[in-house]
Amino acid sequence: MKLGCSRFLLSCHVLLCLSAIWVPATADVPVAHLTGCQAKCGEVDIPFPFGIGEQCALHRGFNINCTTVNGILKPFAGYVEVTKISVPDGKAWINATTMSWRCYDVATDTMSYQNEGLDLRNTPFWVSEVDNKIIVIGCNTLAYMRSFPYVIGCSSICEDVTLENDKCSGAGCCQADVPKGVRYYNGYFNTNYNATKRCSFMAVMEKAAFKFNTSYTESTVFWDTYNGTVPLVLDWLAWPSTCDVAQNMSSYACASTHSECVNSTIDEPGYRCTCAVGYKGNPYVQNGCQDIDECLEDATLCVSGSGTCTNTAGNYTCSCPRGKDWANGSCQSHFPVIPVVGTTVGLVVLVIVLACACMIQERRKLQKMKRDYFRQHGGLILFEEMRSKQGITFKIFTEEELQQATNRFSEQQVLGQGGYGTVYKGVLEGNVEVAVKRCKTVDEQQKKEFGKEMLILSEVNHKNIVKLLGCCLEVEVPMLVYEFVPNGTLFQLIHGNHGLRISLATRLGIAHESADALAYLHSSASTPILHGDVKSSNILLDRDHKAKVADFGASILAPTDKSQFITLVHGTCGYLDPEYMQTNLLTDKSDVYSFGVVLLELLTGKLPFNFSQDVAAREKSLSMMFMYAMKVNKLEEILDDDIKNEESTEIIEEAAELAMRCLEMCGDNRPSMKEVAEKLDSLRKVMQHPWVQRNPEEMECLLGEPSSMVSSTITSAECFSIEKKAVNGLQSGR
Repeated sequence: MKLGCSRFLLSCHVLLCLSAIWVPATADVPVAHLTGCQAKCGEVDIPFPFGIGEQCALHRGFNINCTTVNGILKPFAGYVEVTKISVPDGKAWINATTMSWRCYDVATDTMSYQNEGLDLRNTPFWVSEVDNKIIVIGCNTLAYMRSFPYVIGCSSICEDVTLENDKCSGAGCCQADVPKGVRYYNGYFNTNYNATKRCSFMAVMEKAAFKFNTSYTESTVFWDTYNGTVPLVLDWLAWPSTCDVAQNMSSYACASTHSECVNSTIDEPGYRCTCAVGYKGNPYVQNGCQDIDECLEDATLCVSGSGTCTNTAGNYTCSCPRGKDWANGSCQSHFPVIPVVGTTVGLVVLVIVLACACMIQERRKLQKMKRDYFRQHGGLILFEEMRSKQGITFKIFTEEELQQATNRFSEQQVLGQGGYGTVYKGVLEGNVEVAVKRCKTVDEQQKKEFGKEMLILSEVNHKNIVKLLGCCLEVEVPMLVYEFVPNGTLFQLIHGNHGLRISLATRLGIAHESADALAYLHSSASTPILHGDVKSSNILLDRDHKAKVADFGASILAPTDKSQFITLVHGTCGYLDPEYMQTNLLTDKSDVYSFGVVLLELLTGKLPFNFSQDVAAREKSLSMMFMYAMKVNKLEEILDDDIKNEESTEIIEEAAELAMRCLEMCGDNRPSMKEVAEKLDSLRKVMQHPWVQRNPEEMECLLGEPSSMVSSTITSAECFSIEKKAVNGLQSGR
């Protein structure tokens, strides 16, 4: 088989295949089913709101082309074949040519790559996170799916392991979950991974359609099995507006009586229609939701109790012969009043006794389950350690306490969501505001070490680090309780559309406080802690714009064993340390690199990664754009307009030089976080001095390294005098 240009050209169409612009017409869209429209294409039903031709579809996003392929009629959305459409489930099945591959070329003795992807933006579709998986096939293969802000994948090996059919857990095959709400993605291979001279493959595909076969790791068997085209399940919405808005519009798509509107489950406005309980059919057409005849569909209804089933609108009833009534699932005879009352009272007492017994049994089961979870997560070890250490403020919360604090984890209390879990705002007794983090998953090794790790994190005490107040261990996945920081994130301050001007002094202050916090974690905490996910959205701001670093437990809660790091890749585009991507080993210098990107955000006001297809390759990554600007001496062109015209040019240049050192490709060449914090502190103090911004030579004395005085026109003695004057000025407040 030849994986070459023809397949590449076809893959280019995939990025355009479903991108029919999802823009509803300005005129009202008719929602009744149109007469004269084709109901099927070949063997595939085409239900409304889909239609063959724009005039037969609800809008252009649901337009289907019925095309003859090898003598067989097949439906296509753009260049992608549609194999099934489900209106009740809001899903569509397609055959997508999105399989990425990497193969050894014997002729050139090199590895050839083809990275495929899918773009569903500006369409009513997204990749179903329930029905699909990220599948990686190959030996010594690390591949991942990139979709902002996610980088998710896994690695598979063949050496020293046994490959088994139908088992995809790292031996020749691995899989990872698809994030929620993915509208576009691209597949990538880690080119620095020690690849074998075989073919490797990566695909996002329907999990029910995939079964691993050990032969897939040989040559191109996996590609040949699917012919490079994998089944994929898409979720869809009928209209890009919420139910509250849509129900007041004449173009409301839920046309049938007994239909209901269901809001989007992803973070975008939209809705789809469904039939009410007791009805089935197509809610998008007039009278499309028809009553379900439960008696006809289930002939056993009422029969076991000697009753007769009668269908009603949206339900059914069971009736009995004369002299009997339907009760407790059967036809009951009429009895004299006294025996009936006695029997009823007896039954009521019996039911109450049984209910109480069941409640007690269930409560015991629940308590036992909570105790088991508490032990699994190291709660006993944590409790004993807390007793042995006097004055510790760390608290172990109950599940009920946190449920009450967060209004039963209401969606209205959500502060944010990330790769590790969801954060809720809560209010404890005494009106103490907190942030409660519900972690998504925890593996067996983490369960054993969790209590010990919580004790380590509880001892972290720094004014610029969000304080960990406690945890809840009596649930399947532990919950963490942090102090509440009210003023949002640094990401929102820099990139939010709030119209505020952020001064250079404020930016340097936030940078110094964040660096000081990371330096504390690396070297001053009782046990050194690697943050592992430094980014502007993990730096919170209080009411005075003082920085507080959050999620500092990510590296401890994340896998710490080398093999586990290689198996699962998590990160945020734009902040990932390139050395970590090559070695899969997290170090303190990985945090330094990520902080360098945060420093660039503060200086430029730009996003760390630009996913737009219309920009040059070096402009996609903020760090690459910055390095190029520094190389050609055009730093000013990428600076934020708010600081571009400030007089403190030397300070900005010093900060840029510091960022360059942090972004060194080799971790050994990067400064420590302590060095970074000290440098930013000196810049911040110089910035505060009222007379330091006029004389470049004075700036050289206060900012320059000793070696920088060699070419200076000012003497060491004069420089010493200037430094002394600056110190006296700061002390006197002048």
